Amino acid sequence: MAIPPQLLRVLDNIKDQAKDAIWALSSCICQRDAKIKINGRTFKIIKVLGEGGFSFVYLAQDETSGRQFALKKIRCPTGSDGVKEAMREVEAYRRFKHPNIIRILDSAVVQDPEGEGKIVYLFLPLYTKGNLQDAINRNLINGNSYPEREMLRLFRGTCEAVRAMHDYRAPPPSQSNNPSSNNPNPSSSNTNRNPQPKPKQKHQQNLPTPHSAADSDSEDEDDGMLPQPEGDAEGGYSYDGASVPLVTKRRVDEGDVVFDGDQEQRQGNGSAGASGEGEVVPYAHRDLKPGNVMIADDGVTPILMDFGSCMKARIKIETRQQALLQQDIAAEMCTMAYRAPELFDVKTGVTLDEKVDIWSLGCTLYALAYSHSPFENLQTTEQGGSIAMAVMNAQYKHPPKYQSVYSEGLREVIDGCLKVGVQERWDIHQVIEMTDRALQRLN
Repeated sequence: MAIPPQLLRVLDNIKDQAKDAIWALSSCICQRDAKIKINGRTFKIIKVLGEGGFSFVYLAQDETSGRQFALKKIRCPTGSDGVKEAMREVEAYRRFKHPNIIRILDSAVVQDPEGEGKIVYLFLPLYTKGNLQDAINRNLINGNSYPEREMLRLFRGTCEAVRAMHDYRAPPPSQSNNPSSNNPNPSSSNTNRNPQPKPKQKHQQNLPTPHSAADSDSEDEDDGMLPQPEGDAEGGYSYDGASVPLVTKRRVDEGDVVFDGDQEQRQGNGSAGASGEGEVVPYAHRDLKPGNVMIADDGVTPILMDFGSCMKARIKIETRQQALLQQDIAAEMCTMAYRAPELFDVKTGVTLDEKVDIWSLGCTLYALAYSHSPFENLQTTEQGGSIAMAVMNAQYKHPPKYQSVYSEGLREVIDGCLKVGVQERWDIHQVIEMTDRALQRLN
């Protein structure tokens, strides 16, 4: 009996995680210097910072300057398809330009030294204060609870990052990365954006050899249901499935190290294309949780990260096949205890939208206040209960012992997010408005 492709992919990921874990462990035991050369720079790998279902994150130090960065390593054993999926995350980082959204400094696609597929490396800023889940864990260990005002401010900053995604405006055609948009002859310009435009060439040594056009898979009827690399943000990249590094527009000076990144990601208060021009194209993060919100070095600024699950928010479900596809994507990319109910049992005849993130925001605020997701309780974790059933029925309670610790305003924000009915659930603007009211009442 043939093994389903999804199972093969899971097995490949388990194998790759085992390789990385053994390599990391042996590096520590043997005390040898693990080094890697990327885009002409040599980095020392100091330690593993974290791991996910498809990647490892390392603490990397530039040998020349001594600066440290977070280096995300994504194995792509399936070749161009895996690289294409990893590049969706890169594109998402470049699409949204906001102080509360992490910026990408550089990236590269290289051949796996073991000859099995490709590896995508992402260079990200290093945040030494960790993420909100780390803060929750510290509170648990120390028997503390988050001060409400501090918690709501961190939550509000996270909401601002989400608003930049939900209110995203695609840049007008004149600002796109399509080379034809710079053509002075309007008659020769292509006004219809190619969803997979040909990549520009980046000046870089030792680039992998691109695949031919014949190597790329043809689009299937469900391709629009998947997160796609569109290259629609200024400073974004174009990708056609070839194993080449992303295209960048300018260089970023990050301290003593110059990266081929996007300087504009360090400026501005809104997402790309948010100046009022262009069509509103909402995007959903789809994996909002405390572990994906870093705390900046100032200790007060939340930074939203991990855009591997990001996609266009509004997806019309017309067939049962499309519904099952979205359920599979959600099961693979969205953490169960923070996943919206409509993603557990996707119905035909509905349109999934950005309010999946609102549910996750409610779960995140609940976890900040009470140290766990509303659906990770004694019944679901120790008594055989179903998280999915608890989510779909909104079976949660505010712990009575916190009644006097936190205000009614905080509970209202949580409850406004955790509405099973999508029409009843607040949008991001209402969440921010009610969070502001809750903060004002604390003054």
